[in-house]
Amino acid sequence: MHTTLPIQPAPSPSIYGMSRPELAERLAGLGVPSYRADQIYSWVFRKHHRSAEQMTNLPSTLREALDRVCGLGLPEVASVHGSQDGRTHKFVVALEDGARVECVSMRTERRLTFCLSSQVGCALKCAFCATGLMGLKRNLTAAEIVAQVVVMGDFHGWNDDRFNLVYMGMGEPLANVDSVLESIRIVHDPRGLNLGARRITVSTSGIVPNLRRLAEAGLPVGLALSLHATVDDLRDELVPVNKRWPLRELLPAAREYGRLTGRRVTLEYILLAGVNDRPEDAIRLAAIARDLPSKINLIPYNPVPGLPWRRPAPEAVADFERRLLPIAPAVTVRQTMGGEIWAACGQLGGLEPPA
Repeated sequence: MHTTLPIQPAPSPSIYGMSRPELAERLAGLGVPSYRADQIYSWVFRKHHRSAEQMTNLPSTLREALDRVCGLGLPEVASVHGSQDGRTHKFVVALEDGARVECVSMRTERRLTFCLSSQVGCALKCAFCATGLMGLKRNLTAAEIVAQVVVMGDFHGWNDDRFNLVYMGMGEPLANVDSVLESIRIVHDPRGLNLGARRITVSTSGIVPNLRRLAEAGLPVGLALSLHATVDDLRDELVPVNKRWPLRELLPAAREYGRLTGRRVTLEYILLAGVNDRPEDAIRLAAIARDLPSKINLIPYNPVPGLPWRRPAPEAVADFERRLLPIAPAVTVRQTMGGEIWAACGQLGGLEPPA
């Protein structure tokens, strides 16, 4: 006698990776009018409810059937680590397949910023980055990217209705460009989080074809170019993707991005003592910035155990900045936040401090 096992229905796709038109289409399969998608989106992204039972303007039949349309659950937050000053928090998020990814919230006097990961690990092997030591495990889905925003927003109680998003966490965003673009469309949706494109910045080490795709997507988000060197020989060592798309291809693509979007490109430049912080480096960097045009964000190196690089002394950072200022359009020095919890630039995926 054979026992027939019940067939388990496939789980519904997560709402955090679903556009409003996609949600409306799934609802239509149940004979539900499309305006209900607007209402559900509002409950989830504007009113921040995570249960269908709380969606009181939906008919009870739809509330009971909503789990057949979309999943409302968020991934588990395995741990949260806060900096001593309380301004930075690193979230270790456990995904359904057991993978873990890290994201970071940073609060300054002016704004709250969420730093998002786009991949589990990274294949680009930038020489100074902890995530690159992991190698690439897999891409994140749009739902897994948007869920990071929601997890951090829930943690902070959504007290900041206008926050910034930076795709600068684990992974190379333009190596997962489809999911990144879809996640931007979801958080940008006026019926959802309604986050303006000027509050969103995507960082890349220089995947030129997908840089063009980002420019042509109709979403004028900010672009942060991880430059870190002004000549190909050194950039080949620090950012190996430069061997595929060297500066002679990357810089014109960045200039075209600025032209198409009307946004000034940010040049990210990690300062490594005795490596890329010489006077001649400053002169070349300023010339590149003027030519794009762009602004420069200097990032004093954040140490990663096992890597040989050193952080320049504060005086050396100040001297490099002074050399830039007369000729570069704009220069800032990034304030290190969360270094003691391994949450600063280049440290994600490295060490996990005690909770």
